[in-house]
Amino acid sequence: MARDNEVTYRPISDYAIIGDTRTTALIASNGSLDWCCCPRPDSPAIFCKLLDAEQGGSFRIGPSERYAFSRSYADATNVLITRYSVDGGQFRLTDFMPLVTRAGRHGSEENNGHPRILRRVEGLSGECEVEIVFHPTFDFARAHTLVEVVSEGAVACGGQELLWLRSPIPLQKQGASRAVARFRIRSGERLDFCLCYSSRAEGLNDYPVDVGVLLNETLEYWRKWAGRCTYEGKYRSLVQRSALNLKLLTYMPTGAIIAAPTTSLPEEIGGSRNWDYRYTWIRDSALILQALMSTGYHDEAHAFFDWLESLCIECCGDLQIMYTIDGNRELPEQILPHLEGYRGSSPVRIGNAAARQKQLDIYGEMLDAVYFCYENMRPPSPEFWQILRYMADQAATRWREPDAGIWEVRNEPQHYLYSKLQCWVALDRAIRLAEQGRLEAELDRWQRTRDEIRDAILNEGYDAELGTFVQAFGVKTLDASALTIALHGFLPASDPRVRTTIVKIQEQLSREGMVYRYLNEDGIPGREGILALCNFWLVDNLALCGRIDEARQLFEKIIGYGNDVGLFSEEFDPVSGELLGNHPQGFTHLALIRSAVNLAKTGAQSAP
Repeated sequence: MARDNEVTYRPISDYAIIGDTRTTALIASNGSLDWCCCPRPDSPAIFCKLLDAEQGGSFRIGPSERYAFSRSYADATNVLITRYSVDGGQFRLTDFMPLVTRAGRHGSEENNGHPRILRRVEGLSGECEVEIVFHPTFDFARAHTLVEVVSEGAVACGGQELLWLRSPIPLQKQGASRAVARFRIRSGERLDFCLCYSSRAEGLNDYPVDVGVLLNETLEYWRKWAGRCTYEGKYRSLVQRSALNLKLLTYMPTGAIIAAPTTSLPEEIGGSRNWDYRYTWIRDSALILQALMSTGYHDEAHAFFDWLESLCIECCGDLQIMYTIDGNRELPEQILPHLEGYRGSSPVRIGNAAARQKQLDIYGEMLDAVYFCYENMRPPSPEFWQILRYMADQAATRWREPDAGIWEVRNEPQHYLYSKLQCWVALDRAIRLAEQGRLEAELDRWQRTRDEIRDAILNEGYDAELGTFVQAFGVKTLDASALTIALHGFLPASDPRVRTTIVKIQEQLSREGMVYRYLNEDGIPGREGILALCNFWLVDNLALCGRIDEARQLFEKIIGYGNDVGLFSEEFDPVSGELLGNHPQGFTHLALIRSAVNLAKTGAQSAP
């Protein structure tokens, strides 16, 4: 049985996510809400114990004594249920965020669209002592925070922000910024706690909160949404969970999609590879859309393409690689030196300097997503087709330029193979879209340039001496991104060059049977873990090559690194199994969905 230790770091795998498609919160197995940014996922954190166990602040409802626990999401929903067993009995904690929909009955007319976190405690057997620690730290623990106990709970203020904890249990003030309580819950008893966010200007919103009604509505919404999943294969529950997680990464007011809900969770414990992923990458979003579309979710693609269209019209088609969720181009990278970082992994960063990098792959990924989604979408408007044409023209004009590549390395630009491949994809998909939709296009020029890129990749991106495609033109280093060559239809999986590349990557980039994305120096100190995405790429390649049993075995091994509620971070340690990097990560969950779909297809095709 475990005992909670307040000033320690919990494993990244210990965190589950809840959300309302406007923001999210991460909750540990001990009932501690250790991460939440309000009112948006890229806002300053109001709880950030995840990045500084002593200063960061949290909101815990959990056992006050030694306990055992089990937890799961309620069916196929994003409602989290944790069951605690102590010496005197058992109780259940239910955590969720009610959704605020554009036309919902609990919409903006009631709470201005601001997040609410609802926590229900129910006694299951015997009698258990439960403790509450309410300790917000606004603006990443930079704002002076005051907590005052009131008749219905506690009110916290910091800077221009307010939090109101509505509690049926009297709270006691502890210091200037903390309210605490202990109470006993008996079998059959139920207590509801509601945390409401607002600004000082708006004041405290005194609207009625019926937790039971909101819980039922939230369960109903997520069950209906998850029920639209068209995947019926062996891994349906895991695919549904990944889709539900990707849905939490969408920002309903604009249609944008973030890469992950956290910042600065390290790729190496104690290292400096700590990045802010709370933004919208064109690449990640395009791949997430394909994963969702492949399992029956089309509305998210419509919403994102609407966001992209308005963004491109505003910036005259001049795309950068990432934006804020409302389309802001400015993401200045800052270091927060007062936070020690997860388990001492500093620096803690907000913002992302990679936004100014040149990454030519974004044109291919977006045009590939549009082509993939085309059958289930309305035809592109003339304005949107102009944007797509612009992307194709950019790929045709700039493909010879060096760039920073898919991995956003911070050294000198190179002629990365993956970027050239995606420029080829951009033109190939634009040509197909134009031909199928009879849309105006410079087909002759696009076709000629597509052939030029293909020749360059085959002549300069493949090293005959090594027998493999390489990371960049003119180098002899390997990169797992070469595994996407067959996935994009550039060459068939049966091509000897593809097959030898798979073998070389397995031989030279792997540890414990898992593949690193690369092993050469990249201009950043330290090392990183295994990127799950690359290993799902390997699953897809093995399946395409007819090595179905190997593909399934590798898939099973990768999903074994997920946590107890089916969530995955960006990376993991292949030896210890520890999750690393921002959590949960969209890249990993979209790749899981895609590999499960591919295994179902190739398995069916190879069946006697």
